[in-house]
Amino acid sequence: METLLLTSQGLPDTLKDVFVSLLVKPAKDIKVSFITTAAYGEEANPPWLQVYRDQLRDYGISQVEDLDLRGKTAQELSRILDAKDIIFVNGGNSFYLLDWVRKSGFDRLVQPLLRAGKLYIGISAGSYIVCPTIEQSNWKHQDRNKVGLTDLTGLGLVPFLITAHYTEAYRPIIERAAPTTKYPVVALNDRQAILVKGDRYKLVGDQKRVFFNGFRENWP
Repeated sequence: METLLLTSQGLPDTLKDVFVSLLVKPAKDIKVSFITTAAYGEEANPPWLQVYRDQLRDYGISQVEDLDLRGKTAQELSRILDAKDIIFVNGGNSFYLLDWVRKSGFDRLVQPLLRAGKLYIGISAGSYIVCPTIEQSNWKHQDRNKVGLTDLTGLGLVPFLITAHYTEAYRPIIERAAPTTKYPVVALNDRQAILVKGDRYKLVGDQKRVFFNGFRENWP
């Protein structure tokens, strides 16, 4: 059964209990593949990645290895990811990330890895790519399609769209955009996530719920 924790801004204290409950072994023994690729679509050496490394270390996880999908083959990625417990996909530019997800073969590997028991954690762009499409990347002018991506089809691991970093200031924008998509939409603030286990999903963290297009949790 695939397990995903799809966040807006990593692992704040509001997600601590949920995150810890998903660990399959003591934190000191957990190995994380920390995928940095999306960040390079925005900056050459983004300092904010350290915030998310520190979040993991705050939970007692010290075996955190950076992984850039650029220039990797599917065979190389399979060898690296097989040895890890968590696939942690950072935020940044969604178009840039999806482009390298396809070029590297990560798109073909991720579902079998999750079925084998790996935990997927997404931050913003890392959450967007598992949706049916990343069309929501266009909604709040947060990402620029600098790679000229025309096919915005995502990995389709969940049947809804996520829009991250939600605040009430964005509500009018999303209310205009939501009718343009056929998918349900969940707006996540930076203290929330969607927890997915198989075909069940629910909002966790800060309990304020902002849903569009009939999104409904299906897990008590």
